[in-house]
Amino acid sequence: MTSTQEMPQVQDCSVSACSYNADSGCHAGAITIGGDHAHCGTFVEISFRAGLERTGVVGACHRTDCRHNEKLECTASSVQVGSASDQADCLTYSAP
Repeated sequence: MTSTQEMPQVQDCSVSACSYNADSGCHAGAITIGGDHAHCGTFVEISFRAGLERTGVVGACHRTDCRHNEKLECTASSVQVGSASDQADCLTYSAP
């Protein structure tokens, strides 16, 4: 199992409507990527900002068809989250 220090950071998040986003930075403890188009499953749009005082990491990736996925963990050096097929998608997703 990967330690928190080894998990890839969310380098950039352009989803300003997400409550975990502060100044284009993700402040969720850890995000989960999944769904049928590498959606950020941690995206939440509520009326206030939340999260930690550190940059979020990728805790789990359910996209087994991504070249960066190894045993449901992301092996990319970092990820970017933004609008693609949906409002909040992993833009680092890459098919093998």
